Amino acid sequence: MTDPNLAIADPAVTDDDVAAIEELNALVARMREELGRVIIGQEDVITRLLICIFSRGHALLMGVPGLAKTLLISTVADLMHLKFSRIQFTPDLMPSDITGTDILQETDTPGRRAFEFVKGPIFANIVLADEINRTPPKTQAALLQAMQEQHVNAGSHTFRLDPPFFVLATQNPIEQEGTYPLPEAQLDRFMFLIRVDYPSAAEETRIARETTGGRPPTLEPILDGERILRYQDLIRRVPVPDHVYDLTVKLARRSRPTLPDAPDWVKEWVMWGAGPRAVQYLVLGAKANAVLRGSYIVQNEDVEAVAEPVLSHRILTNFHAESEGVDSREVIRRLVAEAREE
Repeated sequence: MTDPNLAIADPAVTDDDVAAIEELNALVARMREELGRVIIGQEDVITRLLICIFSRGHALLMGVPGLAKTLLISTVADLMHLKFSRIQFTPDLMPSDITGTDILQETDTPGRRAFEFVKGPIFANIVLADEINRTPPKTQAALLQAMQEQHVNAGSHTFRLDPPFFVLATQNPIEQEGTYPLPEAQLDRFMFLIRVDYPSAAEETRIARETTGGRPPTLEPILDGERILRYQDLIRRVPVPDHVYDLTVKLARRSRPTLPDAPDWVKEWVMWGAGPRAVQYLVLGAKANAVLRGSYIVQNEDVEAVAEPVLSHRILTNFHAESEGVDSREVIRRLVAEAREE
């Protein structure tokens, strides 16, 4: 079932929208400049993270320890005048440590006590779920309702989360010891899986020179919640041509080995493919990508730019593919290449 929060409409872009797109790009340029004072390199990672934020999506950053995943997220939070919280996921973390719990408190009446709900760190605008796969699935699942429905049920209480609301999580590779694979249902809640790779030699030299002396720079907030919500609405108003919709549907459907229109090599390598939520995120991600490159209409190139982070965690390859060294990213590259040739 698709997410009702992802409803997409395509009214025409107005002059005010064009002005807002130009304003947003100016602010993003400032954000990139400020981020560059702390984060060296990782331009593609930063772009994808910003696309998630302005698309009203959640992002999962995956990479080995030491690649500044946590620093990047906390620095992005510093540039936004929003409530920020960090949850360090550990094997003994409980669901109530995330959502909150009832605490017995003294009341105004002497000698009388009552339970009072104390909110957990999920009640923030930006939630950093650090090393999310270090904790068992039961605790990981505590994030599911908040990510999907933007409210929290705790006992007899139901609380709405204040918009904007993002979960920006980091994850170590599954091969690392002491990690738990995220359930597929939770993986699907993340709009993007963003892979953070090692920096280049030149970037690593800059890291050695620029981060080993002096104090880290102090950053000033650039965006507030009201502006972010306005830009999120703007993204959804960007027009999408029919051929772009056709491409997003084609990529998702051809990734599903059980469908007759799937290529033979997909049936050979893929266990299951992307669902309808992937189509929605391909469209929204393409809209945001178009806006962040200063365009007012979405093209196929925008879909191709977000295909890997949207689809890579929604396509599961089988043992045959693994034995041949084929992963989901290779499947996506081939799907995109074949669609481009048609």
